[in-house]
Amino acid sequence: MIIGQNSVELEGKIRALRDLMAKGEAKVVGYVALIVAAEITTVLINPGFGVFSHLVVLTALLIHSSLAASTSARLILLPLALGPLTRILSLAMPLNLLQPISSFPLVYIPLFLAAVVVMRNLGLKRSEVGIVRGKLLFQIPIAVMGIGLGLVEFGILRPPPLAGPLGTGIVLPALILIATTGFVEELVFRGVLQHALLKELGRRGVIYAAIVFAVLHIGYLSVADVVFVFAVSILFAWARQRTGSLIGVSISHGLTNTGLYLVFPSIPF
Repeated sequence: MIIGQNSVELEGKIRALRDLMAKGEAKVVGYVALIVAAEITTVLINPGFGVFSHLVVLTALLIHSSLAASTSARLILLPLALGPLTRILSLAMPLNLLQPISSFPLVYIPLFLAAVVVMRNLGLKRSEVGIVRGKLLFQIPIAVMGIGLGLVEFGILRPPPLAGPLGTGIVLPALILIATTGFVEELVFRGVLQHALLKELGRRGVIYAAIVFAVLHIGYLSVADVVFVFAVSILFAWARQRTGSLIGVSISHGLTNTGLYLVFPSIPF
């Protein structure tokens, strides 16, 4: 009986593994693990070697997706390439030569263009990645929620301000943060990547997209912040699917970073 039971269990595990491979989930798990390893290398070992590691992962994803025999595999692999590309752009640009806020467009404009290229390569429509109005009334509380999220994350990180004292001078920096870290990051992670993984892997795809997004925050050296960002990513994923649009989560994300980097650091708590 024991031998028979073990045989049945083994056969079940083999079938489960075959199903996993058939869905391409094993590829996602492997590449997500490589992205995590590359980011840990970047933050804890050596930034230069970390960037090289991300470049290797990016190259592997591009080659793998170009050689993939099925559209399903390409739909999974190509959007994942936006993860390591995000880190490469943020570390390779000569950002130290500019004011902090002025550096954001240098990173996010190329990232936006890369997301558009991925969309066109895969034939994704704007509606599929959330570039539609969606349920506007439902998106108002989602957008406003970003203020509270920013306060919570500020309590975790306590970063220095990226701009001067509170006043009209923070309007332009706030708009830059909403357009870059808000819209572009949401397009990449809750738009293109989430759509691809959700379509191919179901709800587990949302988890993988959230892991990639959260791991890119390891640089703050705060486990609490990585956990917080992962939870917010899941929340934004739900909101994006509920509304069918990126508007609410993009504004919420932008307001979170506006509060985190511009408003709350200037308020004496």
